[in-house]
Amino acid sequence: MAEETAEIFDDLYLGLRAGGALRKQRRGEELTHEEEEALGRWQRLSTTRKIAAIGAFAVGTFGLGFTLGGLVFGRWRKS
Repeated sequence: MAEETAEIFDDLYLGLRAGGALRKQRRGEELTHEEEEALGRWQRLSTTRKIAAIGAFAVGTFGLGFTLGGLVFGRWRKS
């Protein structure tokens, strides 16, 4: 289980790097070797692993926002 969790974080980080490289490529900028490698690895990644990485990012972001929103706008906070 711990090994599978580490893979999800690796895939998530790879997706973030590949997204940055794609944005840079769309603007017409030249990519570094590391960015080209990240983009290639992301494109070769299976669809299931891509979905898991994007889903983990979405759930984590929602959870963090929900938690912070609850702390900031919670009933326990006095005006």
